[in-house]
Amino acid sequence: MLTTQSSTKVYRSMRPATQQVIARVGDGALLVVGPDPIVCFAGSSLRQVQRYDLHRGASLVVVDWITSGRRAMGERWAFDSYEGRLEVRREDRTILYDSVRLTREDGPIVERMGRFNVCATVVVIGPLVAAPAATLISEIANLPVTPRADVVISAAPLHSDGVLMRMIGLSTEQISTVLRQHLRFLRSELGGELWSRKW
Repeated sequence: MLTTQSSTKVYRSMRPATQQVIARVGDGALLVVGPDPIVCFAGSSLRQVQRYDLHRGASLVVVDWITSGRRAMGERWAFDSYEGRLEVRREDRTILYDSVRLTREDGPIVERMGRFNVCATVVVIGPLVAAPAATLISEIANLPVTPRADVVISAAPLHSDGVLMRMIGLSTEQISTVLRQHLRFLRSELGGELWSRKW
């Protein structure tokens, strides 16, 4: 399990900040990557790359989420750019290549994000989590459609034994609650909830 003690804060600097996670997951292993969300301060830039190379019998759960910034300080989607790339490979074959780019070059970020303040991507894949992944696809497909919902979530099958989930919400607390609910299957593997043992 890889997690953080608090949110990843990105400060304004002359050059973009970078963050890179590259991991190999062996046969029969489960890697759970569940950091707190990224918070980009006004004027900051971040480039993030995550690459996970899986053995055929490996399993992976990744949570990747970003907030609108320091809303209490009046900084809402006020960063210069965020570029995130998430790649999952199994035995040298790419099964997911996901890229998110939010930059002022494409126009005001705040206008494109509307009323939402948090967006998250979740990957659940592999033999140890295949059954929960299938359940997630079914559960999310059967959620009622609510106009102007505070949290919007989607789920799509990923390869033959996984799911790719995306969600946006009004607050970190709301998304955190939804993540805990949908990742509750990890309790038996981790001996508790994903974010319950930080210190």
